[in-house]
Amino acid sequence: MGPHIRNTRYVPQVRHCRTALVAALASALLTPVSAVSATAASPRFPAGTAGTASTTGRFLPDDPDDPGGPTCHAPHAPGLAARLSRDIRATVASRHGTVSVAVRDDLGLVCELAGERRYDSASIAKVLIMEGLLRRAEQLGRSLTRWETANVRPMIVSSDNAAAWRLWTAQGHSHLNAFLARVRTRATVLGPGGYWGLTRTTAADQMRLLGVLTNARSFLRSRAYGLGLLAEVRADQRWGVPAGMPRGFRAHVKNGWLPRSTHGWRVHSVGAFAGRDRTYRIVVLTHDNPTKAYGVRTIERIAQVVHRGLGQGRGPGRTAVPETPETPEALLSEEPDGSAPYGPLPGWDEPEPGATP
Repeated sequence: MGPHIRNTRYVPQVRHCRTALVAALASALLTPVSAVSATAASPRFPAGTAGTASTTGRFLPDDPDDPGGPTCHAPHAPGLAARLSRDIRATVASRHGTVSVAVRDDLGLVCELAGERRYDSASIAKVLIMEGLLRRAEQLGRSLTRWETANVRPMIVSSDNAAAWRLWTAQGHSHLNAFLARVRTRATVLGPGGYWGLTRTTAADQMRLLGVLTNARSFLRSRAYGLGLLAEVRADQRWGVPAGMPRGFRAHVKNGWLPRSTHGWRVHSVGAFAGRDRTYRIVVLTHDNPTKAYGVRTIERIAQVVHRGLGQGRGPGRTAVPETPETPEALLSEEPDGSAPYGPLPGWDEPEPGATP
């Protein structure tokens, strides 16, 4: 994962307290290549984006923030859309915390749940940093430099924070804000100064950022290079949305996991999945988790119903194929990703009245 960002602080006592809490809950639940690589080498991915709907605590049908609950639409398969809506709702209803979900496939299916709710991005901000870097190289008409390649690979593959800070600083807010405008994100706000992990984002915007890499009509010509790095993320960081992925698919994934003094653990997972006859994207953002492991389980259970539903919706006579299991407990360390300080940053985010500690 690499060294923590400057000024990052984590309180061990809180981690131990939350580890005890999740134990109680668990009993009830669960080499370098040119940056401008050929677009033809990219997997086939869908075009477009996905967006929105909210849940804090247990999801309830009369939740005032989201009276409609999770909504899926699929003109080609209304039965599949209805089933996924029901299954996502049932899964979220069994979990505590705040959850946002976005799903999109290449046939036009879109699922939305709290897509405009903002979260501290933690390490999923590294996807934005990588895309901004690739875009800058293209604008300058060149490949990545040796220095850029030496930093972008560990930033994605092993979630190296020092590499992320160097690339964030080298690009600057001006370039990254211009990139966000090009992507047409609606609510993502860059973290202050060197605090890239405090970038605020939404599930809808994360779906748009994934689309930069997966859309065959993307303005980013070097998207195959970025996808390749996401496919190489090391094994102990490939939890989350790959859970339940059908055999024969390839996962491109990035995760974030960060505890703070309010809203507990932020645990996020974004991914794109490419198979022989179906491609799709899944984004799940969460906070108010008592521990990292609890948030991971929430994400993986949502991902499982999505993968299962899409596997069963592959066409007449098709059935779901064997799935990737949940991540073993042994791989779910309670260490934070080190992307932001534990306490509030003065002038940026003060303690929120009534927020979950």
